[in-house]
Amino acid sequence: MTKSRDPASSLKEACVQAAREVIAERGVENLSMRDVARKLDISHQAPYRHFESRDHLLAEIMRRCFADFAQHLDDHPRTGQPEADLEAMGHAYLNYALKKPLEYRLMFGTQWPEPAQHPALVQHAVHAFNLLRDSLRAMHGQPADQHAQADRQAMFIWSALHGMASITQANVMQHLNLAAGVEQALPQDMMARIGLGLGLNLPDLVPPAPAAPKPKRNRAT
Repeated sequence: MTKSRDPASSLKEACVQAAREVIAERGVENLSMRDVARKLDISHQAPYRHFESRDHLLAEIMRRCFADFAQHLDDHPRTGQPEADLEAMGHAYLNYALKKPLEYRLMFGTQWPEPAQHPALVQHAVHAFNLLRDSLRAMHGQPADQHAQADRQAMFIWSALHGMASITQANVMQHLNLAAGVEQALPQDMMARIGLGLGLNLPDLVPPAPAAPKPKRNRAT
């Protein structure tokens, strides 16, 4: 005999899902507890049984996004070769941003609720960063004097990948009139340039397209 679902738990999950739908339809700035209740056709006070405020509801959504993001990064195949694993993590980062643009914008394009009130959100966000930082520390070794270098490199990689992910999601991307093959080669090219910047042996840069041959000039007779 199967047990019926806990009504309280079902309502909490319904509120989270309804809030995500509101954000997808109208933007995070228009999220309100009243809109969540209206979408679920429940009393305006019902969502407050599980979330103290709109910010608490938003923090729970963002926490889940970071948990999902960290899991996605953690699930990438490992080879035991630090540089290859770092490259794979970079591609996993860009792949997540491409496949889940709403979640990505919520994590990195939304002002956080007061962090002191939402320690679980901070915990999952830091865990996602630590996956990158720990892989760099494994490359440099664990002496304390190497930690600062690993931290700087982690921030450089995160910033570069975030910039690329954000630009590729922007509407302007389709109007840049990039040369043939450039957009498709961006992830590989980005990882190679990160490798160059850090002095790592990441894949070769994507070679540029061959230049068009210059027209021959007729010699004066």
